[in-house]
Amino acid sequence: MIELLSPAGSMEALRAAVQNGANAVYLGCGIFNARQNAKNFTPQALVEAIKYCHIRGVAVHLTLNTLITDREAEDCAELIRHAAASGVDAFIVQDLGVVQMCRRIAPTVPVHGSTQMTVHSLSGVMLCAAFGMTRVVLSRELDREEIRYICKNSPIEIEVFGHGALCMSYSGQCYLSGVIGERSGNRGRCAQPCRQCYGYSRRENRHPLSLKDNCLVQHVKELEEMGVASLKLEGRMKRPEYVAAVTNVYRRALDGQKVTQEMMDTLWTAFNRQGFTDGYYESKTGKNMFGFREEKGEDAAFLRRMRQTYEAAENPLVEIKLHAVITHEGSSLTATDPEGRSCTVRGPIPALARTQLITEKDLADRLSKTGGTPYRVGVVTADITPGLNLSAAAINSMRRDALNQLTALRGRRDNVITLRLRKMPMFAGSKERPDYTVQVTTREQITPGLLRLNPAVLYVPLHILAEDPGFTKQLVRRFHVAAALPRIVHDREMNTLRENLQEVYKMGVREVLVGNLGLMLPAREAGMTIRGDYGLNIYNSMAVYTLKELELASATLSFEMNLPQIRDVSKAVPCELLVYGRLPLMVTENCLIKGKTGECACQLGPTKLVDKTGAEFPVIRDGNNCRSVLLNGKKLSWLDRQSDLAKLGLWGVRLYFTTENAKEVDRVAASCVSPVPFDHGACTRGLYLRGVN
Repeated sequence: MIELLSPAGSMEALRAAVQNGANAVYLGCGIFNARQNAKNFTPQALVEAIKYCHIRGVAVHLTLNTLITDREAEDCAELIRHAAASGVDAFIVQDLGVVQMCRRIAPTVPVHGSTQMTVHSLSGVMLCAAFGMTRVVLSRELDREEIRYICKNSPIEIEVFGHGALCMSYSGQCYLSGVIGERSGNRGRCAQPCRQCYGYSRRENRHPLSLKDNCLVQHVKELEEMGVASLKLEGRMKRPEYVAAVTNVYRRALDGQKVTQEMMDTLWTAFNRQGFTDGYYESKTGKNMFGFREEKGEDAAFLRRMRQTYEAAENPLVEIKLHAVITHEGSSLTATDPEGRSCTVRGPIPALARTQLITEKDLADRLSKTGGTPYRVGVVTADITPGLNLSAAAINSMRRDALNQLTALRGRRDNVITLRLRKMPMFAGSKERPDYTVQVTTREQITPGLLRLNPAVLYVPLHILAEDPGFTKQLVRRFHVAAALPRIVHDREMNTLRENLQEVYKMGVREVLVGNLGLMLPAREAGMTIRGDYGLNIYNSMAVYTLKELELASATLSFEMNLPQIRDVSKAVPCELLVYGRLPLMVTENCLIKGKTGECACQLGPTKLVDKTGAEFPVIRDGNNCRSVLLNGKKLSWLDRQSDLAKLGLWGVRLYFTTENAKEVDRVAASCVSPVPFDHGACTRGLYLRGVN
């Protein structure tokens, strides 16, 4: 049976989820979760939440789905220990370093890969399984056949988002909020700039980055048939009444009730952005997926009705068995729960019946009155010696005592072994001036002036290398060339990628730049050495060390880090950093260029979005796929502060060319040798001085 997993941004929302039929809830505690603006839970409140849920047969998944700094590692480790000892059922994790911390500190607690890990292919799932994860939350951009294929072949459980907000970017690959507002989505503080107004090439009142909320309520039985283990409802920032409404509707649908107009109206009233969409699931991307929130007055009657679902009375969720014994020697009652836990209470010695004998039916009627408790009675059995009677008060007292003892038993925390985190060796990194590496987006950017820099590695898109064997062989003879892979490659595209890797291998290319976990296995199969790109979100020493264990040749550190964090992170593998270029702020499945024209015109070149301040954001095609990359308007530049870069222990500093023409490339290459003054109008220092919250 598929699990219904509901959000709990507060204790009230948790009760709303549980009382409306959630099988599990997910929640955050403290700062290490992707919804830091929710109420969340204190460590003590977490204990109470777990107890409340476990009594009612509901699992609790703790979200640890943010990137953490080295200075935060001990606090995060303490939270892992506390949550494990409190009985949490699973950790939901993004950061590769935190994955390792969970596995080492609390090895018996399951780890689930968050959607923030951007896992969207079977090979990505397989790598997560190799890391010891027991479940992966897939990217929301997959269609039904892709989900079906992964479920059929996955060695671990698959979780799918069924309802709620859709990010325009692939989760884990959005840096828009961090770069323009210093509130990182990867650190749990997204300011949702995608919901604001933008125009194409001029200021307009349009919402080209705002998607309608996902709604798969019509498809829940199909998802269950596919083998999806868990259906996730988004909404930790939403009010408890929303959680109640959405959980209730999806519970009814999963229980086999046909989806009615009343159910859809409930979802609509709870929250919508000009309706809902199942565009990704149906493989129908485009304008019909877009919508924005229209502010309306509250529906007081609706909110009151939703509150009644979790405030008025206890919804009996746990079916128990009762067995009564009434003999001359005494009376007793045993309560047994679905997991086999049982407790027995003793009652008084029965009296001889004078007028009315107690029957098994009478006993069952009295024992089944469990109102106000989490229990409903499924089966009542009894051993009754004829000729005896027991008062109603005595039977009721035994029932209350048995249920109280069973509740205490179900809420008891198991003794979970937690281990101390072994201290990692620290690697200082290079003390030499870092080498230049270069990444290009087009063939025209590989200019003679650029090549005169003699970069330590030249990153060229895989499709460019595969399309022109003569050009590639010529490059490989003179320079250290690595194939830059797209961050997003679905399973239906994997065969083409594998073929291209085989082709460029024959041409002499031996290295690849990988920004997604799902591409590591295909790269290994092709015999390639792997260099880690920024899409892996490497933010701390444990994550770098994880890449060392994976035998990566190098790692690109997150451009959301600041200089002290970059300097102090352990360089377990050689580390590089983006120091020039337009930072990639989003990668989107919906083509933003098509959003402007209504037709696919990716091949015609970049366009741009303009926000309400007049700031411009260029949009380019993602490799040779009909996906879009949204770029920052200002170019990152540290070319005039190379002495500062030399103090960070880096192996390489990367020039990243996106929209530049050949002349602009040559100009930048020349400034590496003869730095020019920083242009405050066109350039930015990025987040290396400011950092993010």
